[in-house]
Amino acid sequence: MRVLVVGEGAREHALVWKLSQSSQVSEIFTAPGNPGTAQLGTNIEIPVDDIGRLIHAAEHNQIDLTIVGPEAPLAAGIVDRFQERGLKIAGPTEDAARIESSKVWAKSVMNAAGVPTARAETHEDFESAAEAALDMPLPIVIKASGLAAGKGVVIAQSHQEAVDTLRQMMVERSLGDAADQVLLEEHLVGLEVSIIGITDGTTILPLLPSCDYKRVFDNDAGPNTGGMGAYCPVPSVDPELMVEITRTILQPTVNQLREQGITYRGVLYAGMILTPDGPRVMEFNCRFGDPETQVILPLLESDLAELMYLSATGDLSTIDPPEWKDAAAVGVVLASGGYPGSYRKGITIHGLDSLDPDLTAFHAGTTLDTDGTVVTSGGRVLTITATGPTFADARERVYAGASHVKFADAHYRSDIAARELLTHR
Repeated sequence: MRVLVVGEGAREHALVWKLSQSSQVSEIFTAPGNPGTAQLGTNIEIPVDDIGRLIHAAEHNQIDLTIVGPEAPLAAGIVDRFQERGLKIAGPTEDAARIESSKVWAKSVMNAAGVPTARAETHEDFESAAEAALDMPLPIVIKASGLAAGKGVVIAQSHQEAVDTLRQMMVERSLGDAADQVLLEEHLVGLEVSIIGITDGTTILPLLPSCDYKRVFDNDAGPNTGGMGAYCPVPSVDPELMVEITRTILQPTVNQLREQGITYRGVLYAGMILTPDGPRVMEFNCRFGDPETQVILPLLESDLAELMYLSATGDLSTIDPPEWKDAAAVGVVLASGGYPGSYRKGITIHGLDSLDPDLTAFHAGTTLDTDGTVVTSGGRVLTITATGPTFADARERVYAGASHVKFADAHYRSDIAARELLTHR
């Protein structure tokens, strides 16, 4: 099987890394890829939003399966366009991808399916939203309905902050048309977990649960980011709870979409809070998470290529549920100084060539200098991932690796998975 992976971050590097271990995969192409994916296959210099050129590349290279990493091309209809040309592609159609591109629509699907979720109301103008926010208990969760590159959710700690946030989104248009509709939601309290399932539109097979860290600094301080690290599995989500989540959240969502005439294929990601009253969904995404993918896939024993191929073309009920290593995985994101604000690029990265072979460095914001040196090119530069028999072992290994890889002004959180040491060493 010849596979094309669309994307350029650490998530896509992790996908390519896992696909390269499949006996069914003969060659891997990544568009546009990064220096990490280049070591495992062939990079094609095509942006993720140039669907026409991606189709041409898939046809020219006789691709048997395309897997899409980021949400933007899915929301733009890349799956529809590929299918029109008879190309096999794993992912939801543009209509189905609204589960992420329209939080308002996703909430309506959840409510119709009876999925437990936060109470919310929708507003389309600033005045009504601000008036409603002043009557809500604090803190208030404010969400732009559309895609906003991870910047569309604010947890307002005061009514003034809520009004200011709404003004920025809806009047000043800080997020463009992503905030044409805004949700005001109740704030859920509990552990945040990510549950990712692979589905063919009827059957959904959940992967191991994971936890990611959004805030830039230790102890969840500072602004939100695209994710500063993650760990897998989540001991709080035991097998019984996983069955409940599949039965009450994942499967009903797939069923509801099918009832609405939408066969949802590919990846369904549920971001949820484990509240005292049970799991509650905060949001759905239509693709693999980042950095969750970088800690889930190192524990996967089953063939990812088979899972993704069947999600796109076949019947997942014909195979056994995914098998997993009895281990823990911890991933730490090394970020550029200043991220998630402004940061420098083109800084030489040292230590990658001599990294412990038990560690994996998934490339994200990296590129090659003219002399072939790996340099920084983004805010999140690398995800260093380690596995071990316990969280303590995995943490010790990953932080040894993180301290070994160096570039000027690099920073990373030191508390990834630390909370699990208290009860699950």
